[in-house]
Amino acid sequence: MPGLSALEIAATICFVLALLHTFSVKKFQHIAHSRFKEGSVGENFFHLLGEVEVVFGLWAAVYILIAWITTGSSTALARLESLNFTEPLFVFVIMVACATKPVLTFAEKLIEAVAKLLPLPAPLAFYITTLILGPLLGSFITEPAAMTVTALTLLNRFYDKNLSPQLRYATIGLLFVNVSIGGTLTPYAAPPVLMVASTWGWDLSYMLSNFGWRGAIACALSTLIIAFRHRIEIKNLKWEGKRKTASLPAWVVGLHLLFVAGIVMSSHHPVVFVGLFLFFIGLTTVTREYQTELKLKEGLLVGFFLAGLVVLGGPQKWWLQPVLQNLSDLPLYLSAMGLTAVVDNAAITYLGSLVEGLSDSSKYYLVAGSVVGGGLTVIANAPNPAGYGILNASFGEEGISPIKLFVAALIPTFVAAILFLPRFS
Repeated sequence: MPGLSALEIAATICFVLALLHTFSVKKFQHIAHSRFKEGSVGENFFHLLGEVEVVFGLWAAVYILIAWITTGSSTALARLESLNFTEPLFVFVIMVACATKPVLTFAEKLIEAVAKLLPLPAPLAFYITTLILGPLLGSFITEPAAMTVTALTLLNRFYDKNLSPQLRYATIGLLFVNVSIGGTLTPYAAPPVLMVASTWGWDLSYMLSNFGWRGAIACALSTLIIAFRHRIEIKNLKWEGKRKTASLPAWVVGLHLLFVAGIVMSSHHPVVFVGLFLFFIGLTTVTREYQTELKLKEGLLVGFFLAGLVVLGGPQKWWLQPVLQNLSDLPLYLSAMGLTAVVDNAAITYLGSLVEGLSDSSKYYLVAGSVVGGGLTVIANAPNPAGYGILNASFGEEGISPIKLFVAALIPTFVAAILFLPRFS
């Protein structure tokens, strides 16, 4: 392609290799466990290569090394400093903050209170409420926070039980799709919406009338379909009802929620939310008797994953932008949905915001396709790695299969695709 630089080619090659690596992690896990002694360097090395959260960071490092060799250290450093790593940093902070015991206890009590209103067996009511209410909360506390809280609630109440593989995959596929569309009630919570809302003048009224109600109905309908399909297994789960946990003082829970609110409100300003996070760590130290261990490792891995996407995603503009410019509404909708499976949906909508002359309907279909396809893969939506990191160990030694995840997400994706297809002003 004329005018294409060597670095853009290198970035695209690294991006494709990262995608192939993502779909090969189970192979690396198998090599680690079958060919090397436990605890050996070989076992640890291939186990590392089999961690999805490491993949994009690893290939981003290869790309940076190529840039350093070909352009010099100062130019490579300037490229890195020109990138915006606010989102990976925010996801790390909010994931750690929302995974604390007081926040999770509050979320579970809220879900339990709503679940009691449903005339259904307790496990089925809790399952349905968790997978509708949790993702919809993402419109207010941001999608990464909603993913963290919902995934940890599912881990504690369902995945820690002996679920069938079919229900495990159906649930995580539903979770990823619902979080992606559940954050569309407001213009600031879903990463792909956030990238365009200010540029295109999309306010709360626009989001509610064009996206929000569709997302809410799709979340509810998909959850009911999956719950109905697996109703016998869910109803027969050994259910302890209200979990027996030590009582937490209201002031401890209240302070945690205030810090989470402050972090969310300052999500575009790292200097503020990182400062709040440091004070938050102090709070968890003072209230240690009411805490469990902070999930710093999990948060760092997810942040590393997203940082790799930031490094490798930007240079894909050379082929993504022409694709977006030359499509009419329906092909644009379907293409955005498909591209989201292999490119972070926020990157797609950001590039779309740079395209001049897009009609209002094209803007809608670009974002709609991006949020609908946001549950198909781990890399499709920024919060997905957080859910993956929390639930991965529940899928056995080899972890979550990308292919099975994709298949599991097809039903809720189809439901959302139908609901988001017709546009009404």
